[in-house]
Amino acid sequence: QVHVVESGGGLVQAGGSLRLSCATSGSIFSINYMGWYRQAPGKQRELVAIIGSGSNTSYADSVKGRFTISRDNAKNTVYLQMNNLKPEDASVYYCNVDIVNHIGVRARYWGQGTQVTVSS
Repeated sequence: QVHVVESGGGLVQAGGSLRLSCATSGSIFSINYMGWYRQAPGKQRELVAIIGSGSNTSYADSVKGRFTISRDNAKNTVYLQMNNLKPEDASVYYCNVDIVNHIGVRARYWGQGTQVTVSS
């Protein structure tokens, strides 16, 4: 069993910063990619940023230059540093991880989500 827990969301003024964390635990042999998605009310879930096992990264155009994704492999944790937040960044942010467990089964897991609210 794998547990994925996000933290770090909250209310921030436009132009402010937040740092999200996503800790994974349980039956983990290796973690391939780790990513952050977001979903605003009435909209589809969208990819925000992703980081591979080799720390290669990719970002949505809307967050390039403002958000930074990083990972700590020793802690099985991924972070999303969000700077210069805009009202349109307000969403529920979800962590998604691609894991191989100790019996060789590969699966994707989602966290429960953390709310980010940006006031203008």
